Amino acid sequence: MSVRELIKRGRERVEEHANLGTRTTYRVGGSVRALVTLHSQSDLDDLGPLIFASGLPVAVIGNGSNLLVADGEHEMIALHLLGEFAELTWHEENGVVSVIAGAGLDLPVAARRLSGEGIVGFEWAVGVPGTFGGAVAMNAGGHGSDMAASITSAVTYGGDGRREWTREELGFGYRTSALQETDVVTSATLRLERGDAKLSLDKIKEIVRWRRQHQPGGQNGGSAFRNPSGEIAGRLIEQAGCKGLRYESAVVSDKHANFIIVDRDGRANDIRDLMRLVAARVKATSGIDLVSEHHFIGFGDGS
Repeated sequence: MSVRELIKRGRERVEEHANLGTRTTYRVGGSVRALVTLHSQSDLDDLGPLIFASGLPVAVIGNGSNLLVADGEHEMIALHLLGEFAELTWHEENGVVSVIAGAGLDLPVAARRLSGEGIVGFEWAVGVPGTFGGAVAMNAGGHGSDMAASITSAVTYGGDGRREWTREELGFGYRTSALQETDVVTSATLRLERGDAKLSLDKIKEIVRWRRQHQPGGQNGGSAFRNPSGEIAGRLIEQAGCKGLRYESAVVSDKHANFIIVDRDGRANDIRDLMRLVAARVKATSGIDLVSEHHFIGFGDGS
């Protein structure tokens, strides 16, 4: 089945030759054959079979954090989940709050809203600039917690249709899960508790203050590398002499060595090349292989 059929059926829901790089937090990079915006489960039921029958790779974009798209155009389909997929609901039973979050919902938005309602245990997510879909797929985390700490199930859509995953089936590890690239997360269910709204909001304020103090601004994609077991990636990078290291339009942050900043109108390929250079220097000085936290599109090197 051709992409033309998807474009014809999708109409205004499909953008051809869409620039994906500008939709990432790096704000540089290439385009894809088609970007499909879905606002509801009915949209997904309508276009999903055509998307997966196209034969092209499929990737979901949220806020574009932890995402790097190679320069040029790539024969693939990108999905953007909005509308119903960005909703947040909950119900309470015997002191336990069951929260259902759409895959397109921003983590910081959910963290602030839940805290304001006196629903606690998700404050850490205010410091993660992504959406629930990506957070489930990579077991996002920070400030002493992660998705695995509260998730009870997730729903995905793929070539075989809809599937519900239990927490055990999701197989969470450090920044990993059992989900494959063909598994499009549509929602997640969390188990949280009631607590003191003021204390919860105070915790959120402290996390935001800490991030502003310790992490850089500018065009970046969040942490470039995972922390190796028993180590901190930023410290290893600094010890390898890479803090402030520049390659063409990309530079390792002077504020936090595990962040790469790209110049305005820079190149995504410069970021990838700088990451390789940093990883090589860390390997040479510490013997440790750094693994990126990023999702890469179009680089063709299996990363």
